[in-house]
Amino acid sequence: MILNFSNPSHNNLDLNLYTCGREACISKYSYGPAIRSGYIIHYILKGKGIFKVHDKIYHLGKNEAFLIEPNILIYYEADVEDPWEYKWIGFSGVKAKEYLNRSSLSMDQPIFTFDHDNKLNQCMDSIIMASTLSSNKDLLLTSKLYEFIYILCELFPNRGVTIEVKKQKYIEDAILFIEQNYTHYITVNDIAKYISIDRSYLHRLFKQYLNKSPQEFLLNLRIEKACFLLTDSTLKIGDISRSVGYNDVLLFSKTFKKIKKCTPSEYRKNQ
Repeated sequence: MILNFSNPSHNNLDLNLYTCGREACISKYSYGPAIRSGYIIHYILKGKGIFKVHDKIYHLGKNEAFLIEPNILIYYEADVEDPWEYKWIGFSGVKAKEYLNRSSLSMDQPIFTFDHDNKLNQCMDSIIMASTLSSNKDLLLTSKLYEFIYILCELFPNRGVTIEVKKQKYIEDAILFIEQNYTHYITVNDIAKYISIDRSYLHRLFKQYLNKSPQEFLLNLRIEKACFLLTDSTLKIGDISRSVGYNDVLLFSKTFKKIKKCTPSEYRKNQ
């Protein structure tokens, strides 16, 4: 064994690296039949071996990789004469399955191939190297793991993702951008640019799914945030205005009154 990193902590609930490493196996070294608790991708550097899942046996060699999904019974074994050497990345998290579904990989199609000089292989090396750091490695490991999943999905995209799923993803990404940036001056163009779609298409999606335009959604969010600050803080009206993205206090008050039918001061007084 050259390296084997195991991370029992879960610093990021969405996506978390829990193991990675590299191993030159001895003749007929095997694992299983057993299940794993997370997703693991093995990449074969040299040699040969077999991978068994769902009663299918795959004979694998250099530059081939295989996916293991959680709670699926699997078995793999190194060749007797030319045992493989491989490296692996293991990850879990509440969004791991969702992210992996953007790729074409699954237990029905667990085998894929990429060259040694491929970006995916280089990213695996970066993750394994980052696992040896003594400080702040969780930050680098998390960023590299996201990069790894991104490259994986770009190289092996799921062509079967429905249009409906894509539309919902656009809406989710747009809402996330608004929630993270409503305190700044942002436009509908900024939102559309962030998720890489046309402004008019974004408008149609919001009207279809939320029955309001992106501008109306942003406006309502800002006013609701302002209502919370008016109720639960002693901040001045001007401070609240700037905190929800309005540098012009008069414009903020006018907009607030239009939606809430009272001024910010009146709203605070009545709470």
